Amino acid sequence: MKLPVSLFVFALLFSFLSATLAHTHENFLQCLTLYSKNDSISEVIYTSANSSYSFVLESSIRNPRFSTPSTPKPLVIVTPLGVSQIQEILSCAQKHGMQVRVRSGGHDYEGLSYVSPVPFVILDMINLRKISIDVENSFAWVQSGATLGELYYEIAEQSKTLGFPAGLCPTIGVGGHFSGGGYGTILRKYGLAADHVIDAHLIDVKGRFLDRKSMGEDLFWAIRGGGGASFGVIVAWKIKLVPVPSTVTVFTVNKNLEQNATKILHRWQYVADKFDKDLFIRVVLTGANSSQEGKKTVQAAFNSLYLGGKDKLLPLMQEGFPELGLVNEDCEEMSWIQSILYFAGFPSGQSLDVLLNRTMTVISYKAKSDYVKNPIPESGLEGIWQRFYEIETELAGLILTPYGGKMSEISESAIPFPHRAGNIYKIQYLVYWSEEGTAATESHVSWIRRLYAYMAPYVSKSPREAYINYRDLDIGTNNEGNTSYRQASIWGTKYFTNNFKRLVHVKTVFDPTNFFRNEQSIPPLS
Repeated sequence: MKLPVSLFVFALLFSFLSATLAHTHENFLQCLTLYSKNDSISEVIYTSANSSYSFVLESSIRNPRFSTPSTPKPLVIVTPLGVSQIQEILSCAQKHGMQVRVRSGGHDYEGLSYVSPVPFVILDMINLRKISIDVENSFAWVQSGATLGELYYEIAEQSKTLGFPAGLCPTIGVGGHFSGGGYGTILRKYGLAADHVIDAHLIDVKGRFLDRKSMGEDLFWAIRGGGGASFGVIVAWKIKLVPVPSTVTVFTVNKNLEQNATKILHRWQYVADKFDKDLFIRVVLTGANSSQEGKKTVQAAFNSLYLGGKDKLLPLMQEGFPELGLVNEDCEEMSWIQSILYFAGFPSGQSLDVLLNRTMTVISYKAKSDYVKNPIPESGLEGIWQRFYEIETELAGLILTPYGGKMSEISESAIPFPHRAGNIYKIQYLVYWSEEGTAATESHVSWIRRLYAYMAPYVSKSPREAYINYRDLDIGTNNEGNTSYRQASIWGTKYFTNNFKRLVHVKTVFDPTNFFRNEQSIPPLS
């Protein structure tokens, strides 16, 4: 029986591609073995022939959308134990045409830290997670493979009055979080995590081990909020810890539409960025069952941290936001580290050891983001409510994070993160689903895109801004291979506005061949 010509050509092409990939893969592994200073490199290499390969690959995948049979898989995963092994990985990858994806916590919203359309190796930082705290001088060295939970735990073990302005989810790796401008509940008091990075250890495209002094201020500027994986492999960060009071106060007040949520939320927009810096009140919007049987409503959860006791918080709220109706019984006093557990969703009384757990329940999701510079009118909010009545919103939500305070005081060019003065709050749109298959994915992704389109009149414009750490490939992607500055600026300016040209300059100087790249990385000027 003869094969049709087209099938024969396809089979030939597939065989050639498979042979090429195998050749690339084998050459890369031989290179690592040859250049390794000792035999330990073999202990941290995983290929599909290794029984632990799938476990290591999936251990840090937080979104099952990028863990399907058709998802491109790495030819090799390496979990280096130190700087020399990272240098060897980079050298061999360049010699044998392997793209490198660096993964710390695996929370990349589009899976770009562990997925690539071209032959690639994952450089997983999980073994590089050492944390050293200097309480006397209020700083810490944190390796990029550590999680926020591990960092918070170590701080709390040594001090009750030191904290750090980073994120709410304890399983996030510090590498991507710091380099993309990560934030948490004390951003109005202290700004971003990246605002408190005072040194770093980085391995560049030439394999050089650099600190702040040897890398220079341009590169040090770029990695603090510009997406560090565009410029090298950041091994460790020196961060300045911040003072926190021995007692903080938290509250969560829920209001649904029948309880005047629309008017209360509308008012929140006028005061959220103007509160005292010690007060942070975000709003989480979700669908809920109405008190009227068979009907749905929308719930607004006003979720707050105050850096002080409730004796001072209650008068502040009565003066600045009486519409919420906060009362003493709504408030709970605790330590700062306990507030970390509270915002992470752990029950009261949970042991701090839970912060050391790197595993989490995974569920498919899609996210997008926006910045709001002028309050959305009540009619605009009511349009959002209508979209919560659609079938896809069972596990959907919006998180409104207030700015102002310290965020308005730091120049937009101090680090690459430009979203400073002029922003009332940031919106994160999220939709989750547990159903498998492309139909469920397409349905839920279509819903969030429709909501995003509806929001256009109410959010930032020219450009419509987005938050880099909430990766969103809908905004735009680089082409495979070399991407020009002109092409990338279409999406790049949406992230970095006036900082984009400086980032491109740094990229051109330190990585002119664009070795460190992915679908939304900074390209060199070419």
